[in-house]
Amino acid sequence: MSEWKEYNLGELSTIQTGPFGSQLHASDYVELGIPTIMPTNIGQRLELNRAGMAYVKEADALRLSKYLVKDGDIVYSRRGDVEKCAYITKDESGWLCGTGCLRIRVIEKDLDSKYIAFYLSTDEMRAWVSSNAVGTTMPNLNSGILRRLPLILPPLPEQTAIASILSSLDDKIDLLHRQNQTLEKMAETLFRQWFVEEAKEEWEEVMVGDFVETNKRTINKSYQYNEIQYLDTGSLNEGLMSNLQKLNLEEAPSRAKRLVGHNDILISTVRPDQKHYGIVKVPAPDLVVSTGFCVISCKNFSPHFIYLLLTNNEMTDYLHSIAEGSTSTYPSLKPSDIEKIGFQLPPKEMLNDFEKIVSVYWEKINSNQTQIRTLTSMRDNLLPKLMSGEVRVEF
Repeated sequence: MSEWKEYNLGELSTIQTGPFGSQLHASDYVELGIPTIMPTNIGQRLELNRAGMAYVKEADALRLSKYLVKDGDIVYSRRGDVEKCAYITKDESGWLCGTGCLRIRVIEKDLDSKYIAFYLSTDEMRAWVSSNAVGTTMPNLNSGILRRLPLILPPLPEQTAIASILSSLDDKIDLLHRQNQTLEKMAETLFRQWFVEEAKEEWEEVMVGDFVETNKRTINKSYQYNEIQYLDTGSLNEGLMSNLQKLNLEEAPSRAKRLVGHNDILISTVRPDQKHYGIVKVPAPDLVVSTGFCVISCKNFSPHFIYLLLTNNEMTDYLHSIAEGSTSTYPSLKPSDIEKIGFQLPPKEMLNDFEKIVSVYWEKINSNQTQIRTLTSMRDNLLPKLMSGEVRVEF
């Protein structure tokens, strides 16, 4: 590794702070225009989350042209989750680096910007950023801190080879995510067509509670496992389960109580607008989920019908409005709020036909999710070893 060299990030890049509030006012934001990257859009692993994206008028973007991003840039949040960063792709080139963000642009020719992004996403560098941020209640990051960030870099060909390996894993993960999104969209479309657009007036009005049980199983003295796989609400997002924690039961948090079965539906009772929900498929026998979930078990009824009924955008907004009216510290639901939701009951034959079709979709979704978890674990284990030189690549 004698050919690897040490630098500071400021030697290799320019670091631009996004426009401040005095340059970009609330009136500048519009429903459709130039996408504007805000701290909430920066995901966990270099990706941009486009949900809730803000927009500004094209004229305002031109006025603030020095803050635009291009392919290969890296964007950080200046406050809050400062350890997270996003890599800008060709599709995102020309967007605005918004208020509360920092833009890094590699200026050295002998550098692979994607490699730099992967380097910055390692746990070691994320920890460095967090520990060097200023402020206690709300961590803050600035360009001076990022300029001091230490880098140890191999020659350009090795950088490119490493970035190619990691990118290929990310591309496969992204492809599987997109396949799952397509399959879920197909199921949602069929649900809306059959049970909303073509619903019959004579269908009986019923409630969800007529066909489900909520929170029916919890850990008790007869529970047989000393070690568990624990799922908290933050690790379930729009159907994708991640970051299961392996814990000794005696040391597990007090919220680790709920037990789940095949085809049980999980919905976070706190801030339902954050969409921490999913449907469980063939759970491990030692899986335990947080009491922050409402666990919904169907009684001889289509679980996918109930899942799609409770997780469409209109229902999410409705559940959030109920939660906002709660007297709890945080906007939250009670199981009875879900049980009281009404719907028109389709004929049994139609429900059976629907279940046969969409259960095939979810078999593929579940298979893809298993692959996603495997590839994600492979990438996360390989990343620090490649960046430290513990594992070398041919180039």
